[in-house]
Amino acid sequence: MTKVDLVNKVAELGLTKKQAGEAVNAVLDGIADALQQGDKVQLIGFGSFSVKSREARSGRNPRTGDVIDIAAKNIPVFKPGAELKAAVN
Repeated sequence: MTKVDLVNKVAELGLTKKQAGEAVNAVLDGIADALQQGDKVQLIGFGSFSVKSREARSGRNPRTGDVIDIAAKNIPVFKPGAELKAAVN
């Protein structure tokens, strides 16, 4: 499913496609803003979004075999909820 498909699904609830697009964008922007601030987003039954810190580490360039340093960074993480897991199984 793409973002356009999701907008179309929301539009089936009686909204125009423009309104549905704004609603989807507002939800996604809200999740991104919360994660940028270091907050956790929990959608009961669906799952939770959080930020995980990755430590700096060394790796290898697969082409040359040289050792390279990989910088520390924060990454977004999604953990599915029980209802979503059950729906997929």
